[in-house]
Amino acid sequence: MIKDHVRTNTYRDAIFHHQSLIEGKVVVDVGCGTGILSIFCAQAGAKRVYAVDASDIAVQANEVVKANNLSDKVIVLHGRVEDVEIDEEVDVIISEWMGYMLLYESMLGSVITARDRWLKHGGLILPSNATLYMAPVTHPDRYRESIEFWRNVYGIDMSAMLPLAKQCAFEEPSVETISGENVLTWPHVVKHVDCYTITIDELESVTTTYKFRSMMRAPFHGFAFWFDVEFGGPSASPINPQAPVLPTAPSNNSPMDGSQRKKRTNPNEALVLSTAPEDPPTHWQQTLIYFYDPIDVEQDQLIEGSATLTQSKENRRFMNINLRYSSGGRSFVKESVMR
Repeated sequence: MIKDHVRTNTYRDAIFHHQSLIEGKVVVDVGCGTGILSIFCAQAGAKRVYAVDASDIAVQANEVVKANNLSDKVIVLHGRVEDVEIDEEVDVIISEWMGYMLLYESMLGSVITARDRWLKHGGLILPSNATLYMAPVTHPDRYRESIEFWRNVYGIDMSAMLPLAKQCAFEEPSVETISGENVLTWPHVVKHVDCYTITIDELESVTTTYKFRSMMRAPFHGFAFWFDVEFGGPSASPINPQAPVLPTAPSNNSPMDGSQRKKRTNPNEALVLSTAPEDPPTHWQQTLIYFYDPIDVEQDQLIEGSATLTQSKENRRFMNINLRYSSGGRSFVKESVMR
């Protein structure tokens, strides 16, 4: 993840953008990993940084801190946020908590715990907000490579393999990189997260209903999910949700609702780390849920339904995904598990 320059540079920029709120303050880094964000905070003038990680990487993080002569400022705590003790309130919480599809295997629950245990009133949380998006996509190349390939394999008809090929390729969500050209419509907000107010209970299940109108005639292969996070100040409001993110389109294809978000265009607005298809790629990429068979849609054809994301009761690391979608008078259900 350190090699993810978009991710690491945005976090560093956010830390120094908020240097006036970090300098001379007490910081906790939730899930510190190698300790790089803790070190950035120390370089920004933090009085003290508690770097917390439950995994054995905390041992290496401590060595990294020593190698950079920051042991007097950065205190590495090897343990769960729920268990470690910090005997003071903190001014700042920083964490790279986001998982694939924002919420899969995320550490947001630990950030909430740290906030409720230690953050001073009026303190700073970085990132401050996050938003999960979804949109219908077309991806003929992916379908051709995974499925159509079997119709003629070195001159041999292997069509009998098609049902198994579809199951193997599309049964579970796929983490991969697509482009803005694959996206059929304006995106829809599945979930907005305000890190100052969200509760752990809200993470157990997320449901949204959506309506899309296709911007082009194309095979509709499934849905893509991506997210962005914002690094606003303590009283920062989310970026205006009225303006669109993706894709670029003529004015007659304006969004159907107010769920879209805009990019940061003014230095005074919150820094944004985006994993959208049209932005520079990150290690999160996008999460694709493909149908076993595509649906042909016409320009302006309505696509509507609901999406529910639920933590698995058998294994809280897993996410159950239920997609209900209708278009052209036909209705479908796709259930999958992200594991």
